[in-house]
Amino acid sequence: MTDASLSFAAPALELHGVHHTARPTWKLAETVHFYRDLLGLPLVHAISAKGWGPDGHADFLHFFFDSGLGSTIAFFYYIGTERPDWLTVREHYQDRATHTAWQVRDEAELLAWRGRAESAGIAVRYQIRHEVIESIYFNDPNGYPIEITWQMRPFTDADKTDAAHTIESAIELEQAREHGTDFTSIEPVWRHKAARLEPQPVAPGKASVYVLDVPEFAALAELADRSEGCTATRLGNGYVRIDGNPDLRFGRKALGFKPAVWYGALTGGFRGTIRQFDMDALVITAGESA
Repeated sequence: MTDASLSFAAPALELHGVHHTARPTWKLAETVHFYRDLLGLPLVHAISAKGWGPDGHADFLHFFFDSGLGSTIAFFYYIGTERPDWLTVREHYQDRATHTAWQVRDEAELLAWRGRAESAGIAVRYQIRHEVIESIYFNDPNGYPIEITWQMRPFTDADKTDAAHTIESAIELEQAREHGTDFTSIEPVWRHKAARLEPQPVAPGKASVYVLDVPEFAALAELADRSEGCTATRLGNGYVRIDGNPDLRFGRKALGFKPAVWYGALTGGFRGTIRQFDMDALVITAGESA
């Protein structure tokens, strides 16, 4: 893949939002009570049908709840069946990657929804501020994760370009792995991104971090401006390059970063060697690791 793929233009077709997401349920009454009665989502449509297709397809109900702006969340209830083991929801981050996220307009609405959930006896698992969103999380009766979120700023062209750099770098590494190249952490992606932004090091002998010039990462550049020996250079392409003296050291609490933002602090790319990256500190030294 080359940078040319970043400018690929899809045919002039558009989608117009999500019509519905769907999951199976083996708890009909509990699912209806949770979504209709506790969360207040209107039940707007139901299909009842004989099973179709091969393999002894069970008779079923397929029912929909209104989740706003023309979208719905839907469920299949397969009559007379039991939930197979391979569809059991487990407490593992890979299982929780499959979830439904609904959007509200602002923080006040998010907090109102948190209050509604808690007053209904729904356990809110946590509330997290990510880079551009803040969310609450809870489970439905089937164990499916539900997220309610508000977006603190709109996505920009800079976000779009940065996303392309991230994904293209990761795809190159994924393909290289088929030929024996190690790809078991995020660090190679960040190194590839730095090389895409500036193929040749501009500050040899120094550790460098590339920061997308957006509000959630602004504290990194502001700290560099105040730190003796560090420099913050705005590159004119949506990024700020922070060069060390020769190393870079950042503290999460000094930056005021929430953990979910902190662990993405190098998302713009970096040059050097990560010596420490934990909940409290990030230390990058000059020079590539062996």
